[in-house]
Amino acid sequence: MHISNKAVFSFILSSIVLTGCQTVTEKPVSLSSNDIEFTEASDHTYPNTVTAEETKPPQANATKPSDLWQITRENMALDLSIDKQRVQSQVKWYSKHPKYIDRVVKRAEPYYYHILTQALERGLPTELALLPIVESAFDPFAYSHGRAAGAWQFIPSTGKHFGLEQNWWYDGRRDIISSTDAAYTYLAQLNKRFNGDWLLALAAYNAGGGNVSLAIKRNKRKGKPTDYWSLNLPKETMAYVPKLLAIAELIKNSEEYDLTLRPISNKPYFTAVDTQSQIDLAQAASMAGITTKELYLLNPGFNRWATAPEGPHRLLIPVENAVQFNQALAQLPASERVKWTRYKIKSGDSLIAIAKKFETTTNLIRKTNNIKGNNIRAGKTILVPTAAQQASEYALSQHQRHIQKQKTISRSTDRKDTYYTVKSGDSFWSIAQKNQVGVRQLASWNSMAPNDALPIGKRLVIWSKPTQTVLNNADRQIIRKVGYKVRSGDSLSRIAEKFNVRIADILHWNNLDKAKYLKLGQSLTLYVDVTRSN
Repeated sequence: MHISNKAVFSFILSSIVLTGCQTVTEKPVSLSSNDIEFTEASDHTYPNTVTAEETKPPQANATKPSDLWQITRENMALDLSIDKQRVQSQVKWYSKHPKYIDRVVKRAEPYYYHILTQALERGLPTELALLPIVESAFDPFAYSHGRAAGAWQFIPSTGKHFGLEQNWWYDGRRDIISSTDAAYTYLAQLNKRFNGDWLLALAAYNAGGGNVSLAIKRNKRKGKPTDYWSLNLPKETMAYVPKLLAIAELIKNSEEYDLTLRPISNKPYFTAVDTQSQIDLAQAASMAGITTKELYLLNPGFNRWATAPEGPHRLLIPVENAVQFNQALAQLPASERVKWTRYKIKSGDSLIAIAKKFETTTNLIRKTNNIKGNNIRAGKTILVPTAAQQASEYALSQHQRHIQKQKTISRSTDRKDTYYTVKSGDSFWSIAQKNQVGVRQLASWNSMAPNDALPIGKRLVIWSKPTQTVLNNADRQIIRKVGYKVRSGDSLSRIAEKFNVRIADILHWNNLDKAKYLKLGQSLTLYVDVTRSN
């Protein structure tokens, strides 16, 4: 196993000085998320940064194919001819859902050149470049109930072992360059552990090397074969490898399956730029001539409105926008890369409250203002880094993704949102029991996993079913979901009066702003007691 010299360099993290300067993952039925665990020690450390994306396109032979799918086909190394029912059932599912494949391929387009290039440089089977389809449907923001994150679905402990930094500002498990490097390194180690058997290595990537080794030992004791197909593994793992083999089979023989793959050009999509300091992401996007959403999609590791103060100071920028961005960056003083606000401390303020107000951390406020401990004095003025644009501009920051999730739930259910503040001794289980909801459901509503820590004081959203009152037959309600299109002369009060509902409920059911006017022909969803409506 080796790491490409082109992909590695020593990177000096810069500190901020005052004078120098956040869906639902699409997956097929029972698509697995990888709850990987590390089981071997490593003799290497793996840096998180590179100077630039590779500029030499991957080639399978002297003739340069223009499409990355052709390069993928020419460098496959796994046995796809195995006629196993588990594989065939997956082939059948994927072949019957070409629209799903098309969505995943479209999502993969910005990342696939880098991921395939790295596989080829390391001499790995190109089937491994397809693994994010199984893991996350190529969604870099995917987060599983087992706390696995990113396109390659690393759990926190394994990510940390492979050098994937995880803090308030940044999660390297979602960083495309760092997570790809870690995933290939881990897969290569597993392949070596299981004597070059890629199917066992893939099973171990999903279930953990220890679980696969135990399954092999059990079969040895019983005199049974120890290949992947003969092992008794967790249900998810039994389907995991067949899914990858099925996807590889479909891509290799796409014409036979009448599958049209969206072509992906054999050229780099992005290049890595060293910003040397923290920078506001909305400002960086403007400098590059792209949207903030596009920048987040290339740099999904950043959780907040700016890159991390302590690094990595690296942004992936589309190749065609790199010159423009570099020129703008060179002309921008370090002091103007993050907006600074002078804040006068009020009576009752705390560092935690101030940090929460400005979407930053107490550590950064301390460092910026040379504050030791948590003691601050009312009347004193401090400098606080703040976002340059409104919060909605940072649509894919962690906080904004959570807000969008709540809006989606609100539009798709008649449940009511309530809030609960975590107290000492609380757990997801105890809170779920009190509110008669599922543990995974509760965690998902809050963009968390059931095993995540619940800090005291954290505010959780709980979507509860409307309270149902037992009534006499004469008074019993019959609630129906009704679609209604706004007509000429309609208003919220007129619609509410017509259907005997509250204006507040109409606003909630349809995620409407009371200050905005209804539009002619606008579709509304109403939950109406048909025994009382006019």
